[in-house]
Amino acid sequence: MKVLLITHSYDPEATAPQRRWSAFVARLIHRGWDVDVVAPAPHPDRSPADAGSGGTFFRAEDGRHGERVHRVPLLRHTESRLSKLASNVLSSLSTVPRALVASMSSGRPDVVVVTVPALPNTAAGYLLSILWRRPLVVDMRDAWPDLARDAAIVTSRRPSVMEAVVTFVQRRAAAVVSVTEGFAELLRQRGCQRVEVVPNGLTASRLPRQAATAPALASAGKPSSAGEPLHVLYLGNHGESQGLDVLIDAAQLAGDSVRLRMVGTGTMKEELIERARAAGADVDFLEATHGEETLAQYDWADTAVVSLRDDWPSFERTIPSKTFELLAVSRHITAAVRGEASEVLRAAGGADVVAHDAEAMAELWQDLRRDPARLDVGTTGRRWVAEHRNLARLGDQFADLLADLQTQRNHA
Repeated sequence: MKVLLITHSYDPEATAPQRRWSAFVARLIHRGWDVDVVAPAPHPDRSPADAGSGGTFFRAEDGRHGERVHRVPLLRHTESRLSKLASNVLSSLSTVPRALVASMSSGRPDVVVVTVPALPNTAAGYLLSILWRRPLVVDMRDAWPDLARDAAIVTSRRPSVMEAVVTFVQRRAAAVVSVTEGFAELLRQRGCQRVEVVPNGLTASRLPRQAATAPALASAGKPSSAGEPLHVLYLGNHGESQGLDVLIDAAQLAGDSVRLRMVGTGTMKEELIERARAAGADVDFLEATHGEETLAQYDWADTAVVSLRDDWPSFERTIPSKTFELLAVSRHITAAVRGEASEVLRAAGGADVVAHDAEAMAELWQDLRRDPARLDVGTTGRRWVAEHRNLARLGDQFADLLADLQTQRNHA
């Protein structure tokens, strides 16, 4: 069986979609299938320093699992919406001719898979599926197009062109894959032909090492620990979706009892830095990290924050991908989330679910500082990820879906 994957992020980038699809491609290759991947050149800011160029635009490169990787141009972008959209549009426009050229040497695929939220890719995937008369599978990792209205990208009462295109493709795809049950149910209500749930997770055989004992827990009871602040870490995207202003306000309320560290990049970072400065909050802002540098940040932390703003309805059906990494490293989680994300964290253990509110968050942090034994989360979350969110097992689930579509096509 031949599979074409269209994605906006692939190896060697250190991103959630890359981890998901690198693991899934490994399972497809394990079945003896041929896999071609069309993806932009690696973005330097999302790749380890030793990652290299990631291939050329004119010939296929061998991937780490035996797949063929076909690169399309990447327009270097900033964190602004317009810049990201321009980059995605350029890559998507290049995807169709690049895939057609690739098929001349490797043959037409049996199925086309496109992963979203790079929305222009949905149109590219649909066009290729029509040209080749092959089934299309859309992997929806975020709640699009609903997020467009939550973020006020679309404000008119009538559907925008983007909403119309995404919904059109979703309804005509042979299958749409959701990472959460809540969004899957919404897709079914909208008339999608077939909707399956394949969650996000981590590869159980390659889980990151556990973080060191939380500093507040390690020093509990020692005279030298008196007056030491609780180390609170946020590591991830500094965008509109996370509502990180609440963390800064909470740190300001908690005063000297908390030391907040925020690691990463995003559209709101400069505004957050200015907010912290104006409030006099004790916040350290650091650039994005990869690999062992990230694990060193977890070693520093007593608790790590997962946050989604509470005024966007789509986030009732969203689970931040960072959740599973924090569970795997056995670090206590301050979870300012609701809906399906809060349910997962309560099932996995190792988290305090708190309202997305500065006073509630500051109160939780002060309680944790007074009672550091609560920071000892053990390995419950790590075991839960290995059992319930193993990407190797989830990749087999995705492969079963593709095999079933191929069987249906053969008997049509």
